[in-house]
Amino acid sequence: MDDRDFSQPAYYYDSRFGRDAAKILPGQYFVTNEDKLIVTVLGSCVAACIFDPITEIGGMNHFMLPSNKAVDRDNLQATRYGVHAMEVLINDCLSLGAEKKRLVAKVFGGAKVLPTYIQNNIGASNSEFVLTFLRTENIPIISSDLMNNYARKIYFTPSNGTVLMKRIHDMNNNTITEREVELSVRINEKCKESGSIDLFD
Repeated sequence: MDDRDFSQPAYYYDSRFGRDAAKILPGQYFVTNEDKLIVTVLGSCVAACIFDPITEIGGMNHFMLPSNKAVDRDNLQATRYGVHAMEVLINDCLSLGAEKKRLVAKVFGGAKVLPTYIQNNIGASNSEFVLTFLRTENIPIISSDLMNNYARKIYFTPSNGTVLMKRIHDMNNNTITEREVELSVRINEKCKESGSIDLFD
């Protein structure tokens, strides 16, 4: 087996899809050259699903903010930020044998799932970032579902490029709500303390 899973997602067998799966959380990513499923749940965060349809190599990330210039790219927290999460995702695909010129992307997330007075529009910033990044890297986006006001559960199979997306309108899901509130509080505190959060490079 040759998987690049340095962020250590949770592994399990998904009986519904009949294949091994990796569940990634914010700040994690997973790349594989095998017939595996990658799963994540998104609120204001964004996930990029990138794959080479010829070699059937691909992966998915899950980032929380576009960038933070104060974070060293070798820091374990770096992949929470899109600018680092996109780089490691693409580089790991290439290291497994994908060709840069053949890479295509599907992107999801960036929702505004909490009231405005609680949450700044982090999702819009994440969405704009991923679109700009992929355009700059000349990686075509062949499918997307960004922003809006619902969370999403994403099932991605890199071996064939298939993505199944479940919209989550019921915000009684405590995990998503708590994660979004925590993210908003953290961003507000960092901005007040040091001004180190930069939404765009």
